[in-house]
Amino acid sequence: MGGCGELASGKWSAFESAVIVPRQNGKGSIIEARELAGFFLFGSRMMIHSAHEFKTASEGFRRVLSLIENTDDLRKKVKAVSQSHGQEGIELLSGQRLRFMARTRGSGRGFSADDLFLDEAYNLSAASVAAMLPTLSARPNPQIWYFSSAPLLDSDQLRALQKRGRSDDPPRRLAYYEWSAARTADLDALEPRYQANPGMGIRLSPSFTDTERDAMDDVEFARERLGIEEDVSGSSILDMTLWELLGDAQGRISGKLALAIDVNPERSAASIGAAGFRPDGKIHLEVIEYRPGTDWVVSRTLELIQRHHPVALIIDDKSPAASLIPLFQAKGIEFAASGTSQTADRNKIGMRTSASDMAKACGTWYDAVIAPDGPFQVRYKPNPILTVAVAGARWRDLGEARAFARKDIGVDISPLVSVVLAAYGLSVKSIKKKGSKPMVAYA
Repeated sequence: MGGCGELASGKWSAFESAVIVPRQNGKGSIIEARELAGFFLFGSRMMIHSAHEFKTASEGFRRVLSLIENTDDLRKKVKAVSQSHGQEGIELLSGQRLRFMARTRGSGRGFSADDLFLDEAYNLSAASVAAMLPTLSARPNPQIWYFSSAPLLDSDQLRALQKRGRSDDPPRRLAYYEWSAARTADLDALEPRYQANPGMGIRLSPSFTDTERDAMDDVEFARERLGIEEDVSGSSILDMTLWELLGDAQGRISGKLALAIDVNPERSAASIGAAGFRPDGKIHLEVIEYRPGTDWVVSRTLELIQRHHPVALIIDDKSPAASLIPLFQAKGIEFAASGTSQTADRNKIGMRTSASDMAKACGTWYDAVIAPDGPFQVRYKPNPILTVAVAGARWRDLGEARAFARKDIGVDISPLVSVVLAAYGLSVKSIKKKGSKPMVAYA
């Protein structure tokens, strides 16, 4: 399936397209060709070109502008060019626009784009994706393109994309192009360099790659010239194959549910997670909302409370999300420690968890994943943001127990923390039936 292939309906056959190739192989030319095609062939009304750093986005702007200005037929179709710092863009007489911007917490918000081009995807965070993807939601035929060299150690979003693209059964609407050598390749041989670099002999010379080999260490050369990412397969807190087996896109909550909120240490993004009982008695976990910033959390949570009447709203008292508790209290939501008895009053559902509670929640979640047929059975709604969080999660010692580490892990785990806390809150709030044991997912 090609990145510009079409279905019989006229829509793109690929919603997502990815190009992963070592540096200096003409990746920028692919971006330029696709953006020019969007303008002059495909009729895209709004396109956004995003890069991690402003200087890269600005260079992309200058290159596309140069191509247009040096072609008479194309130049005549231009209405305006904005070269103001941070406002770079091109507008045609038809009203079509192409904007260039650096990725920030709010970049892309307020726009509705047909095409989204994400350069430097190795530096693409979950928060950036959450900020940019909604720009496509209202368009009739949107498309997103990722461009990157090989992933870095903390390139969790790109690694998740790479895993999908390399799968034996890749997603139907993903066009995936990657050039890389085998992990076992001889770093000093020429053959792997030709295999990983389509520009060898055209844009790159063997002698120059010899110079790079002398100047870089093995890991850097393998990544930057051969497209071989560093192996992180053994660094996750669990075997991701076990986690993936628990995914259930058709799963749903039919009984009591609990909500939980978590905020990452940088306060650049927040997550609302839910846990509830399924018809089969298992626990369904789901990330309800994940967005940049925190200013949206209270209003969105109050909407969910009004609609679903949860038995608990959980926030860890030692987490960055604890600063939201006074805002909820100002709206009439009362919070108490997890062991405190509360009535079924809708305004008394708030629960503050302690370090001990967090250790219990993390430990029982882990037990449920590694023993899926054990006493605590969970399933979850597949979500790339949640998968990235699970893959990047690490442990920290908490007395005699363990909990999720927050610092220096290179990934936002707030989606994972939110669903784990929701499951814990559900268990604490589960109502014991007369003459029976409590129906709980976590103890």
